Amino acid sequence: MGTWHKTGCVLCAQNCGLEVLVEGNRMVKVRPDKENPRSLGYACRKGMNVLYHQYPADRLTQPLKKVGGEFVPVSWDQALNEIAEKLTTTVEAHGPRSFAYLGASAQGGHMEAGFGVSLMKCLGSQNLYTSAGQEFSGTWWVQGRMFGKQYILTGPDDHETEMLVAWGWNGMESHQMPRAPLVLKGISKDPERLLVSVDPRKSETARIADIHLALRPGTDSLLVKAMIAIIVEQGWENEAYLSDHTDGWQTVKPWFQAFDTRAALAVCELSYDTVFDLCRLMTTRRWAFHPDLGIFMGRHSTLNSYLLNILGCVCGIFGQRGGNIIPGMVMPLGYHADERNPKVWQTVVSGLPPAAAGSFPACALPEEILTDHPDRIRAAIVSVCNPLRSWPDTKALETAFDHLDLLVVHDMVMSETAQKAHYVLPCRSFYEAYDGTFFPWSFPNVYFQMRRPVVKPEGDQLESSQIFTRLADKMGLIPEIPEEVRQAAHKDRMTFGAALMAWVGAHPEYFPKMLFILGKTLGEAWDSAALAGFWGMMMTAPKAFRKNAARLGFETGMEMGDRIFQTVIDTPEGLWVGTMDAENNLAEVKTDSGKIELVIPELEAEARALDADTEARDLILTDAFPLVLNAGRHRMTTMNTQLRDPEWLKGKRGCTIAVSPSLADTLGLSDGDAVRVTTEAGTAVGELEVKDDVREGMVLIPHGFGLNYNGQTTGFNVNDLTGSTHRDPIGTPLHRFVPCRLETP
Repeated sequence: MGTWHKTGCVLCAQNCGLEVLVEGNRMVKVRPDKENPRSLGYACRKGMNVLYHQYPADRLTQPLKKVGGEFVPVSWDQALNEIAEKLTTTVEAHGPRSFAYLGASAQGGHMEAGFGVSLMKCLGSQNLYTSAGQEFSGTWWVQGRMFGKQYILTGPDDHETEMLVAWGWNGMESHQMPRAPLVLKGISKDPERLLVSVDPRKSETARIADIHLALRPGTDSLLVKAMIAIIVEQGWENEAYLSDHTDGWQTVKPWFQAFDTRAALAVCELSYDTVFDLCRLMTTRRWAFHPDLGIFMGRHSTLNSYLLNILGCVCGIFGQRGGNIIPGMVMPLGYHADERNPKVWQTVVSGLPPAAAGSFPACALPEEILTDHPDRIRAAIVSVCNPLRSWPDTKALETAFDHLDLLVVHDMVMSETAQKAHYVLPCRSFYEAYDGTFFPWSFPNVYFQMRRPVVKPEGDQLESSQIFTRLADKMGLIPEIPEEVRQAAHKDRMTFGAALMAWVGAHPEYFPKMLFILGKTLGEAWDSAALAGFWGMMMTAPKAFRKNAARLGFETGMEMGDRIFQTVIDTPEGLWVGTMDAENNLAEVKTDSGKIELVIPELEAEARALDADTEARDLILTDAFPLVLNAGRHRMTTMNTQLRDPEWLKGKRGCTIAVSPSLADTLGLSDGDAVRVTTEAGTAVGELEVKDDVREGMVLIPHGFGLNYNGQTTGFNVNDLTGSTHRDPIGTPLHRFVPCRLETP
């Protein structure tokens, strides 16, 4: 008989609660955890197939070094000594800009991010590249300007809203909120609530929506501007809200006056009356919008987010129950990095900002490596992510990685990125280590789950947090720790804390290295630098989190952080660790004025110039590329790169090229035939899928394929078709609007 262990899914950012049956140190069965307070017994088919993630054929068990083009096993000491020497030499010779940390991107564990960022900062570098920088650079940059911090990620109060607008989001397939299919179905079936979908195609979410705006691909900004213009023309704007909670409305209001809304909506291929009626609903109901990659990675990416936020302010929905709220956080997802501060770096080639809470746009990385600029990136550590399948422009990235003087990869598998590395360091899986995520998906309660190890590693693997700690130690970045502090790590936590603070309090210069100090003390005693780091985070938690925890019932005082830590450890299914002041949500705004700032000078000209005539011209596609590719389609049968074994699909269709029936007829092809898709960046051949819900002129291809698994490649890598320069001015790649053509192979 085995034992059931409570844990969580690590395959997407919703981290639904799971229970796994362990027999003889092997996970053998998975079921949803009904006691998880956030997912409430829900899990999708991906989570139910997590065993394929835990037990891949290409699992790494020991450190590897590339010698003569082949990988050979080496000891941890040899690998880390050599990496430390080469990295130190590189930074000393070429400066801190020569080093980049690529990580902080895992859907299942965020603890390594703190250690990776700490190493980066100890070396004087600001070169952080994450998957968030690929998808969210534009929208997080807008959040920083309007709400004061890039990591303030507003989201819908879906349980209280009267109308939810899914804009560029197909939650029935992609989730992007806890229990998304159940929540969406609940709203759809409720006669007192409305579900609205804004999507070019009749997606799974659009099928159950009360209202579907099937706009022309690439016209989101034009539609939003037209909606604001209608509201202004009718005098429906929430003047009291705009006066009390925003700054700059009188400056931006003229942008929407005397605007030809009928001409704009004709370009959007939408009925004026339908949009007019929706605008009236938006000004008379409590509503919220849920944007996703259709907006963030669509044409006019940053402008889409900016205008949507202005629309929300015009209707008075931000910070209001049922509207778009600022959720509570255990820890922010990153840090604020405003490029207007001269101390904040920008990319050396294109001058792009670190817009995604300190993270640079992923599409800028190839040019930052391949440039002949003296500050080019020469060394990189890639931790628990696979850029060569999940980031834009695979060909450019492959070339760039070949030009690095040092490439180190931490991963649990021999990924495509690992195959390019000079050193590959094996990580424990998320089910062999302590870890958790800080995604702020709930309101007003604040959720956290620290997953504990449910099986032991069957090899010589370490946590990525442990790897960073050992590397920092080899590089001499950790100060000599007094023996009494090291010994105290094996006693009770408060004794250790007192000894630690007595020492570090006399040496404030050690505070930036605190995670490494914890990793080398408590981390060694507990065999988990991640768990040690989490304890340190709780002991020094932000004031806002402590207030939320106290509001939920945690006793305040010096030991508050330790009590929260112990409660988290004692509750493996996850728990509410705080609750927000739901009636004073706008107090979370961090701008200088204390209000939502509506004026972003850098976007004013673009917002003003947006009109029907200009868009009609710019939307004309060329004869060479007459179709619009949606690169990275979300589906229940689509994963990122964490489910490498294609057997997890269990007969479901995987990597297909989906088109409308009429387009298939034009090509003279049928469902299942081979078809070639070509963009400016590349070409690929795949299986045609003919679907009634695909809009005419669109091509849909999922992400997460083209993985080299067990000697075979399944499907093709959609990022072979995306170019790193096909991007928004803030740096987000426009993967939802890639001009392409289809041909018979």
